[in-house]
Amino acid sequence: MDLVITITDGHQRLAIFGPQDRHLRLIRDTLGVKLVARDSDLKISGDAIAVGRTATLVDRLQQIHKQHDHVRDEDVHQLLRELTAPPTDATFAELEVFRRDQRIGPRTDGQQTYVDSVLKNDLTICMGPAGTGKTYLAVATALTLLKRGQLKRLILARPAVEAGEKLGYLPGDLQAKVNPYLRPLFDAMNDMMEFDQIRRMIANDVIEVIPLAFMRGRTLNNSAVILDEAQNTTVRQMLMFLTRLGHHSKMIVTGDDSQIDLDRREKSGLIDVAERLRNVAGVAIVRLDQSDIVRHPLVSQIVEAYKGLDA
Repeated sequence: MDLVITITDGHQRLAIFGPQDRHLRLIRDTLGVKLVARDSDLKISGDAIAVGRTATLVDRLQQIHKQHDHVRDEDVHQLLRELTAPPTDATFAELEVFRRDQRIGPRTDGQQTYVDSVLKNDLTICMGPAGTGKTYLAVATALTLLKRGQLKRLILARPAVEAGEKLGYLPGDLQAKVNPYLRPLFDAMNDMMEFDQIRRMIANDVIEVIPLAFMRGRTLNNSAVILDEAQNTTVRQMLMFLTRLGHHSKMIVTGDDSQIDLDRREKSGLIDVAERLRNVAGVAIVRLDQSDIVRHPLVSQIVEAYKGLDA
């Protein structure tokens, strides 16, 4: 079967085809179609189902470009996943982050369960491999609650544990020393808020990004409190963190229990808390797996190749 789609807007055509036709090659290899681009025409050849899927994909990419004036690699990857996934009745609602040009929300059943758990429980513990959106969705859900006025503050914490390397004494003031550990949290926020807005909220103490050690002695009311990389907390550190929970607040604990950088003699606080609190009302424990990975498709294969590695 052959089908020709005409895309008259040259800027849109370049965005959909991707740099050096990168998107077209990915679509061709994933859907098993032949694609020939000539002037403003895109000819699609293959069996009827594959051609129909490709036409649907191109139409949705045109809609994305019309709304946002760009097409990202992740847009193409996500649409391909949706078009090739087994039929499902699931629908995933977008989260209400501060940047209108971003479409952020759960993309798998596991991620939807995770977001629902955060919204319904005061404490959610989420474990899973790299790329499953543990931190990203935690920040997005917390910002949604902040934007709706349901919470007043967002506190993001991380243990300052080196991933198998000894970095020595870092130069600079306190902020300069801890910034490398906190950078992933800032990266997530940068997708969801304008830089000036982040800076204003930090200056006004609406958002706080701090090392875990600075949580001691505090009680956090009306707040979303996220502990990232929790696999690198000790049992005592986890206890200290959890007991910061105040009234009308939510805690989200995230980590990958296959990537523990603690001394081997120390038990991970993440593993310990999942065991201790598994039957406590108001606590949700969510396990994401390889099927929930939404980064580059190679990440899923990398996780599979390293499965069983002694962390």
